[in-house]
Amino acid sequence: MIALIEGTVYEKTVNEVLLMTGGVAYRLLCSMNTIASVPSSGQPCALYTHLIIRDETMELYGFLSRDEHNLFLDLIGVSGVGPKSAIGVLGSLPLQDLRLAILTGDVDMLSRAQGIGKKTAQRITLELRDKLSKDALSSDAASAAYAAMETDTAAKDMLSEAMLALKTLGYSPMEAADAIKNVKGDAGTSDELIKQALRYMAQKQ
Repeated sequence: MIALIEGTVYEKTVNEVLLMTGGVAYRLLCSMNTIASVPSSGQPCALYTHLIIRDETMELYGFLSRDEHNLFLDLIGVSGVGPKSAIGVLGSLPLQDLRLAILTGDVDMLSRAQGIGKKTAQRITLELRDKLSKDALSSDAASAAYAAMETDTAAKDMLSEAMLALKTLGYSPMEAADAIKNVKGDAGTSDELIKQALRYMAQKQ
């Protein structure tokens, strides 16, 4: 499978990029966010790719980052979400905001994407929430730190929500776990815990 194409931008439109390499122009369907970040014609560019083969057609999808590509794979694994719908979802929000919408079950936000109704948005949140939660806690060191903080069920839920929110905001699992461990005694809700953790990390910088 073609994993990545590096070449020169020949042309780009609102939903696709023609990437020239070795005398061949590859047509890559991309999200609006990727299109916005792809340089202008004549400039070098590298895109991660995913090939979809259906019946007699082949479509090549392009992604500016491996992160976007991975989320695309998660989305097309959801019942009723095809590749074009997944691209629409990816282009509807920045990746961090999109993950937060999935984790918090924000169906209204997800259903703003073209081709995504509320029922499909609900399936996305139901089928991907646990997976994104596990991804956010995938680091062995972070998992150990997180496990050490767990107490009763209510506390676990509060810690989990705070960890996921901080990870979505761009902090590493280890950074989030360290901050939460140091401030969790000062907070009674997940919102308070997040604010306290953000203050703690700001003071450390």
